[in-house]
Amino acid sequence: MDIIDGDTIDVEMGGRVYRVRYIGIDAPERGTYYYQEATDANAALVEGQEVILVKDVSETDRFGRLLRYVYLLDGTFVNAELVRRGFAQVATFPPDVRHQELYLQLQQEARDAGSGLWAASVVA
Repeated sequence: MDIIDGDTIDVEMGGRVYRVRYIGIDAPERGTYYYQEATDANAALVEGQEVILVKDVSETDRFGRLLRYVYLLDGTFVNAELVRRGFAQVATFPPDVRHQELYLQLQQEARDAGSGLWAASVVA
């Protein structure tokens, strides 16, 4: 598995590599505030781990990346954990909204606690 950034990984399945974009969240992009921290947090969660990929409605995004909810074998919901820790924020793209309410709740808790990217006032 390769870590691309805070919300994207490359995984190998059946001898083929697929780029996977985490559904419902948006981590900072390369060259923006908190990019490296978000990328490192994603790596700390998933690097060297086997993951379970769960589809919502859409198969891929406009860039051809698989859209998935990502879970560790121990049950950790990676997408939600990144929001909870303040390394990503909610990004809703219907019809893939199964966990939107959970994400919004976790984001509010992270904001209230000043966790991660919410520790600075640069995020509206």
